Amino acid sequence: MSILRGLTFFLMVLLITPVGIASAQQDQTPEALLEQLSDASPRDTEAAIKAIATSGHERARAWLEAYGNNRLSQVKDTGQIVIVLNNRGRDWEVADALTGEDLGEMSRRDLDRIAINNAVRRQLAGVLAMLDLYSDNVDVRETAALDLMGKVDDAVIDDVTARIEEEPNAAVRSRLEQAVAIYQVEEQGSVEAVEVLSGSLHPRARAALNSAVASDDPAFRAAAEKALASIEQKLKLNRAAETLYFGLSLGSVLVLAAIGLAITFGVMGVINMAHGELIMLGAYTTWGMQQLLPGQPGLALILSIPAGFLVAALAGIAIERSVIQFLKGRPLETLLATFGVSLILQQLVRTVISPLNRTVVTPEWMSGSLVINDALSLTLNRLYVLGFALVVFAALMLIMRRTRLGLEVRAVTQNRAMARSMGIKATRVDIMTFALGSGVAGLAGVALSQLTNVGPNLGQNYIIDSFMVVVFGGVGNLWGTLVAGLTLGTINQLLEPWAGAVLAKIIVLVFIILFIQKRPRGLFPQKGRAAEG
Repeated sequence: MSILRGLTFFLMVLLITPVGIASAQQDQTPEALLEQLSDASPRDTEAAIKAIATSGHERARAWLEAYGNNRLSQVKDTGQIVIVLNNRGRDWEVADALTGEDLGEMSRRDLDRIAINNAVRRQLAGVLAMLDLYSDNVDVRETAALDLMGKVDDAVIDDVTARIEEEPNAAVRSRLEQAVAIYQVEEQGSVEAVEVLSGSLHPRARAALNSAVASDDPAFRAAAEKALASIEQKLKLNRAAETLYFGLSLGSVLVLAAIGLAITFGVMGVINMAHGELIMLGAYTTWGMQQLLPGQPGLALILSIPAGFLVAALAGIAIERSVIQFLKGRPLETLLATFGVSLILQQLVRTVISPLNRTVVTPEWMSGSLVINDALSLTLNRLYVLGFALVVFAALMLIMRRTRLGLEVRAVTQNRAMARSMGIKATRVDIMTFALGSGVAGLAGVALSQLTNVGPNLGQNYIIDSFMVVVFGGVGNLWGTLVAGLTLGTINQLLEPWAGAVLAKIIVLVFIILFIQKRPRGLFPQKGRAAEG
């Protein structure tokens, strides 16, 4: 009897090789393969599954997935094998398993499900992964190797080991070696397998090593402890990199929110408490563009960049002409007046749109993550926001250094009276500067719409932080704003895990207060009137 079992297992191994695949394709038709699965006894199910897996048929995966999901059925009258597409209600939507052709609806009483139990379903998961290991696509093979982590068992261990020798891609081969090593650690207590897992950051590998630490074998336990210590060190480095990434991401948002404020504050000496509401208008512009272009979130987002800038810039001009021009030289009064404007804008949005938060759809190309390794992945939306902030900063630097407006802004910032005497219209510069700063705030709102919900209070979460960035970096200095924003964002992200969000902000505020005592003009002090004030 043992000899017969050995021969049976040997034949199954042959089936998974290329020779076995070729013979299966020659000897068995798709109809026969499906009939074999539907008629198989519990003992023959494994052979029927492997026959389909090694058949090379283009619909083999669809059959096995339908079988694993309990959606493979047989028509009682004709014996036809079908895949159930929708099993709700009395009538089920089905498709021909052989061709994939939609057959419409059939009464569930006319169908017999091809039964599957949990043991077979677990085995099927490994077989499906093995099926993908022979794909011509490297990414498909690597995904299949990842799926095998923790799923290798006695039924597929020899097949996986054989595939390691044939696999040409180093990354896929490494994944397969780790999958085999997990099996050997858990089932065989292999010290050599522990060494293979010592550099792995995959959660399943750590779970296997954590179990090995409880072993009675001293050598095996010591090797597992050493491997875990090595992995823990790598995890700390990856967590530090992730914290730095989130800090830079938060810092880029602060830069976008503060850079417009830095321009207006530096040129006009205006404390604009409505700056947060200009950010909010940019975010609502993004939401509004998506309402105008339903189903096209990517196009709507791209169009929101100029639209958000224009909406916020026009709102800024309106604020400057209606309020600020009458309060020049009186910063405390501009603070109170613009605070009132911020309340008006918030209430206007609540009345016209809604007091409830709105969700902006993230485009597909901004969704997901950039996977660095098993323990570190960078979310794409934050990566895009970081890049967008740097592009906006570079554009502003070009405007300030290479255009007539930038030259006039710098002249008015350094000495308004002298600039007037040279023929520069300071009033026009004030209007254009306030429009530019407000427009950049609108761009900040466009970026923020991809990170959080859009609501009437959106800007209030960033106005205080924006002022801290401006003061810390140096009033009116763009480079100071960039460095201060990224620095404060990173510090805040470092403090939050152990101090909490509120206490972290308090610590940052205390740090800035102490810093200003030593350097009242900030990191990069501005020359001219701003410095003299």
